[in-house]
Amino acid sequence: MASRRRGHDRPGVSSPADDDGRGESINQRLDRNWQEMLQELRVMQTGIQILTGFLLTLPFQSRFTELDDVQVAVYLCLVCLSALITALVLTSVNLHRVLFGLRVKATLVRHTGAMIRTTIALVGLVLAGTAWLIFDLVLNRAAGLTVAGSVLVLVLLLWVAYPLAVRRRALRQRS
Repeated sequence: MASRRRGHDRPGVSSPADDDGRGESINQRLDRNWQEMLQELRVMQTGIQILTGFLLTLPFQSRFTELDDVQVAVYLCLVCLSALITALVLTSVNLHRVLFGLRVKATLVRHTGAMIRTTIALVGLVLAGTAWLIFDLVLNRAAGLTVAGSVLVLVLLLWVAYPLAVRRRALRQRS
């Protein structure tokens, strides 16, 4: 969304807000933004691969047969969410392949940014759901729900409220 305000969806169009003192052209900025997004995707991909691997090993554990219907349903939802997250992360790479050479990097950066935001939200759900499942199995349903709720609140604070507060403060200091 911020990239739209700065004119990144209109290649060749610049505004005073685009000048951050780096002396970059719009194309150079888009290239840098794309590289930064790739780094974010690499970090997310590794984390989700580890979490997905963990989830995929659970059915092979002896205690897996003890899961009740709710636990099995949550487990299957977590596996589906992990698969969806993996697909979203890889979509950015595929999108780059499809758009390569068309000179539409602004479109690539904008859509990849949206996919990253969606992926981060889904990762938060998988983290909370995985914590729920583990605590529900080890302790009880109430503990699982408490921990899942706590993880969701923590994720919202760290991934939404804190970055927005830092952004607001940075914009005030910049003015």
